[in-house]
Amino acid sequence: MKRHFRGSLGLLGRLFAILLVTVVLEFAVGTLIYERTSQLSLQDDEARRLAEHLVIARKLLAEQPSVERPSLSLQLTTDRYDVHWSPAAPPPPPLSPELDRMRQQIVTWEPSLEKSGLWLRLTPGRHSEINGGVRLHDGSWLYFGMHHSGGKWAFTIGRMGLALIPVLALLLAGLLLIRRTLAPLRDLTHATHKIGHGSEVIVPEAGTSDVRNLITAFNAMQARIHRLINERTETLAAVGHDLRTPLARLQLRLEMVKDPEVQQAMGGDLEEMGEMLESLLAFFGGERDPEPPVRTDVAVSIATVVDAFQDHGQDVSYEGPDHLEMEVRSLSLRRAVRNLIENALHYGERARVSLERKGHEVLIRIDDDGPGIPRERLAEVMRPFSRLDDARQRNTRGLGLGLAIVQKAMQAEGGHLTLANRPEGGLRAEICLHLPRVARRS
Repeated sequence: MKRHFRGSLGLLGRLFAILLVTVVLEFAVGTLIYERTSQLSLQDDEARRLAEHLVIARKLLAEQPSVERPSLSLQLTTDRYDVHWSPAAPPPPPLSPELDRMRQQIVTWEPSLEKSGLWLRLTPGRHSEINGGVRLHDGSWLYFGMHHSGGKWAFTIGRMGLALIPVLALLLAGLLLIRRTLAPLRDLTHATHKIGHGSEVIVPEAGTSDVRNLITAFNAMQARIHRLINERTETLAAVGHDLRTPLARLQLRLEMVKDPEVQQAMGGDLEEMGEMLESLLAFFGGERDPEPPVRTDVAVSIATVVDAFQDHGQDVSYEGPDHLEMEVRSLSLRRAVRNLIENALHYGERARVSLERKGHEVLIRIDDDGPGIPRERLAEVMRPFSRLDDARQRNTRGLGLGLAIVQKAMQAEGGHLTLANRPEGGLRAEICLHLPRVARRS
């Protein structure tokens, strides 16, 4: 699962994850250091304000008679400090190193409180408070409490929230910059999917120097591949043209052969050689498609192919609609259907062709009554030059390119070919074509 996650993250995701981890770590460490360094200054500020308040309150209470001191204490109470007066002595405070340090800060700011018996105590609760007391000149006590107003954490979290705003803006800007930097790589990825499916696709050289070098190498490699494919196609076309000439001469000379059996045998050999040549030219015809898709009545085209077999006395039947229009390469589709019908007749002696529109798919099925193909060898028979003589009891006629040609033609149409053994016996070859979006809505 971990390996699958890494593979599905993508280069953009990985770079953004690195940026995210880096920024988060920098923010966390910076915030920690800042909070630790500012904690002392916060405590010192609190100690200074408390010292000033205690000096003022102690002086005002000392100047008033005892009966006036409770009401004056209420007047000296603020939202941050509670003040009240009592003639009773305080209990001994518990020791706290942190409060001892704060007491020293208060005394440092107001040395007059050094001999006042100042003590501090921490009262735990939802909002922690610091309580304490100082002795007046007559021996009575001024008690006070200092509220934290939500505590240090509320102040820290709020400040961290404000600091997160530029961090998030930085992450967004970094993501946009990374995405823009990787845009040439996305163009390169799209171009790689188009290799072998049409004309050459030149990727514009853009991006960093490494990316530009990669695109340059890709364009050069693509040019070499297309040049090799074109040279192979032109060579094969020239060889095919040259071979057709002696085949035609042999066909003419065959008519002068007097022996009917010899003439029939030689005619069969010449016919097979012609079929083999046509198969080679069809399969190795190159990646440039000489036939553009056009609006075609697929039902009429298939019925025409079936009629041609029936005219030669073959047991071929058609079942389906009278009309079904879609954009296809008509010649390639008829050649594919003809190859499948010939295959079915060779192994099963009859072929049943059906056409069906199912949702957004058009299905063309050719069934035969032959021996079928072992399930483990169904994929093998789709490969070029593959023969299953033992399984299909076929002779050595042909090159084993019939199904490969059909599969190549269907891939050009955006469809696919599947083979399956029928439960009642025989083989089913099914062509699946996809209707375009406009045809689906209609």
